Formats: sequence, structure tokens, C-alpha cells
Amino acid sequence: MSDEKLKATTKKRGNRLGLWFFKISLKLFGLAGAYGLLYFVCSYYLVFDRVTFSVCMAYINRRYPDHSFLRKIYYVYKLFINQGKNLIDRYYIISGQGEFEIEDECNERLNSLFNNPQKGCILLLTHVGNWQAIMPSFSKLIKKPVYLLMRPEDNAALKDMLDIDSEREGIKIISPAGYLGGVVELTHALGQGHIVSIMGDRTYGSDSVEAYFLGQKAHFPYAAFRIAAATGCPVVILFSARVSNKKYRVFYPSIIQPQYSGTQDKRKDIEGWIQEFAQNLEDYAAEYPFQWFVLEDIWAEERKQ
Repeated sequence: MSDEKLKATTKKRGNRLGLWFFKISLKLFGLAGAYGLLYFVCSYYLVFDRVTFSVCMAYINRRYPDHSFLRKIYYVYKLFINQGKNLIDRYYIISGQGEFEIEDECNERLNSLFNNPQKGCILLLTHVGNWQAIMPSFSKLIKKPVYLLMRPEDNAALKDMLDIDSEREGIKIISPAGYLGGVVELTHALGQGHIVSIMGDRTYGSDSVEAYFLGQKAHFPYAAFRIAAATGCPVVILFSARVSNKKYRVFYPSIIQPQYSGTQDKRKDIEGWIQEFAQNLEDYAAEYPFQWFVLEDIWAEERKQ
């Protein structure tokens, strides 16, 4: 899906009146009451939001190629429901109404890497699970700033409700709309020994490389690996998953240290790093198939560079 289509889709998913009903339901009836509204709202979007339905079906068709079309429609509905729960959970946290148990699998090696004052690292995030819900908890483990490369939220209602673009203690925002896509700021932060977080799935029209994902070649952005190779910083993949109504899991399936092999074809090296990331993402999709919220057809042929 093009950047323009993604923006248009984001803008029409959620308005101030609809979000107000969710806020009131959460206040009066708790999480269960707010979740209950989703089954009606998501039925509407299942029928009328054709763009989001299409990009979700692109994933479902590859995740469940042998299932019937009716079952696939139900799976898309489950994706809509789970994404809605993510948004409610996010508001539940930032409004101060409660917290979730975070099972963080950060080990001694990772803790040492994250808190090394002399060396920065890149945290590679993905639109799976609920990275926004677990980020405040993650930042409390770190004794230095965490910089997020984050696009501004296009939906004003969601932005106001979820406080998506706001900086908070320990977390700083770098916009890719800035000079050279924020690369200068990212490189400076890494040079200061800080942690830089970059999304590794949506290309937003930027350059991409191909990797096999769910049986077919898909397109992934590679800026994180190019920056890591230039600065000598490792790339730590972070995934989150909602494992119950009150608990999230945070885990780190791989640490990649990008170093060019010395050949002139650096793209081959980048493709190898992206393929390792894609394999980790495929393993995630196998374990948590209905927490995929990339909302982009990463397999589309027209994305080829």
C-alpha cells in the first residue's frame, strides 16, 4: 500500500465521537466493557474499510493459504479486534487507569548491552504485538535515553486520545520528516551511546530489499541495518505479544551485528541481515498469528526497486 493510501486509511479509522464512547465505556465498565464495543465497531470496518481489509487479507492469504475464504474473513475480523484492544490498552495505561503485567525476557547480556554508556545500539521494532504499550516499561530498565524514529500520527483523534507522538521521561522522538530522514540525529544519538529505535516493517515508500517471508518474497526497509553497519552498533530485534487481558510478553529473538563482508556488493550483505529479521518475524507470526498489524502489502510487486 502506498504512503498516501496508508495515511488516508489511518485518518478514517477512528473519530472523536467513536473514541469518546470507548473512553466512557472504559471508565464505567473497565477493560471488558470497552473490549465489548469492538465486536460491533469492527464489524462495520470489516464491511466498509476495503483498504485495510485488503492489506490484512494479503497477510492472511499467506499465513493460512489452505483455509476457506469465509474462515479468512473471520481471521481478518480477529485482526481488527486485536488491534482495537491494543489501542484501548494503550489508553488504559497513559490515562493512569491501570497497568499490565510485563514479562520482559531481557537477560544479563542484553541488559549489559542496553546500559553500556560507551556504545549505542539499534532497537528494531515491528508493528506486531503492542510495542507502544510496553515501551514505558522498557525505558525504565534503561539508564540512558531511548530515541524513537517515529512518523507523526495522521489521525488527530487518535493522537489526542493516545498521546502517540509525545515525549516522556526517558523517551525522545525523532521525526523521519526532518533533515535526511532523521539520520543525522540518529547517528549522533548512537555516537553518544544511546539507544535508537527504528521500525523494521513498513517501507513508507522508501528503498527496500527482498526477503522470503511466509513463502514469498516480501519487501522490507533496510535503513536500520545500513546505519548499524556505518556506526558499528548492534541491532536488537524486539517483539511484544499480548498473552492475556492483563499481561504482555517482551522478548528479543536475535541480536545482529551488521558488518560488510568487504565485497563491493553491500546489498547482498543487507539482504542477508534482512532475511534473518524476516525469519524471526515469520516465527512470531507462527506463534501469534493474530497480532500482525503491519497494515501494508509487503508482497506487492509494484514495491520492487
